[in-house]
Formats: sequence, C-alpha cells, structure tokens
Amino acid sequence: MGFDHETLVAFAKSWGLFYLIAFFAVVVVYALWPSNRKRFDRAKKSILDKDDKPWQ
Repeated sequence: MGFDHETLVAFAKSWGLFYLIAFFAVVVVYALWPSNRKRFDRAKKSILDKDDKPWQ
C-alpha cells in the first residue's frame, strides 16, 4: 500500500483536526498545571525586572 497524494490528503482531512485539538489541549493543560505556575510567574516578572527602567 503506497502513500499517494490522495491518501495523505484524506488522512489529513479526517484526522488533522483531531490532532490539532489534542495538541491544543495538551498545551493548555501544561500551561495551567499548578506546578508550572512558579516557572511562568518568574518568566513573566524577569522580563520586566531587567528592561523596565528609564532610558539613559
């Protein structure tokens, strides 16, 4: 069984959306996981601490 263009297009049309939804769900769960909160808060504040100064 070869993978020609029509086969790949049919696969992408049928399963591509489910793949993207699953990937989105994994990213949201990772971002909202309670143990990652400190890491994201530190990253948020570290940008402002270094660059939030008047230009001299």
